[in-house]
Amino acid sequence: MSTCQNPPRIVICGTDTDVGKTVVSALFVQGLEALYWKPVQSGLEGGGDRGRLRHWLNLPESRTLPEVYALRTPVSPHWAAELEQAHIDPEALILPPHTDKPLIIETAGGLMVPLNRQWLQLDQLEHWNLPVVLVARSSLGTINHTLLSLAALQSRRLPVIGLVLNGPTHSDNCRTITNFSNIPVLTELLPMPRISAENLHNHWQQSGLGLMVIDRLKLLEQASARPGYMTNQSPS
Repeated sequence: MSTCQNPPRIVICGTDTDVGKTVVSALFVQGLEALYWKPVQSGLEGGGDRGRLRHWLNLPESRTLPEVYALRTPVSPHWAAELEQAHIDPEALILPPHTDKPLIIETAGGLMVPLNRQWLQLDQLEHWNLPVVLVARSSLGTINHTLLSLAALQSRRLPVIGLVLNGPTHSDNCRTITNFSNIPVLTELLPMPRISAENLHNHWQQSGLGLMVIDRLKLLEQASARPGYMTNQSPS
């Protein structure tokens, strides 16, 4: 993993579908002034997630990268492709060249979602070997889903920057997940009356998320050079 020589490239993953990955991606695109890329999109209503993110942030087209696979049906990517007599080829999911801006990559669905009948999303993450931000719900059931997802990331030795809990504040889930995983909760993203560049900017500034992300990237970079380092260990 390298984060020092070039602007960071961060993957936004989820514990499940519809956990708020696109909103969190928009938060990071806004806060880091980054480019956005969702290489595999299932469901194109409303312009897909790229279209929604551009609308929320009023982004020019140059700040987003086109999908490699844009599939019409909002189902698991492997099946959406099959419905269109297509096949998602992992070799086509090549990381874009570095630019002078950070890159936020949003995945489709959860970690164990198949991209084809032989290749999981998790396999693709291992191939990319980029630092991950995991998005989880704040509500009942999230402890199990989040710890299982973190265990899956650990099994592939993938660096985890931290967690974003999306939804109303829960009095215990944040503390319990951190206690068992030793992975920090970067922020709790409460429901917004309107998703907009202004509201996301305000949350980014008020939460201090930018400094936390940069600090975690530096710590992960340093820790990855230590013999025997495991990605579920705190690098501090």
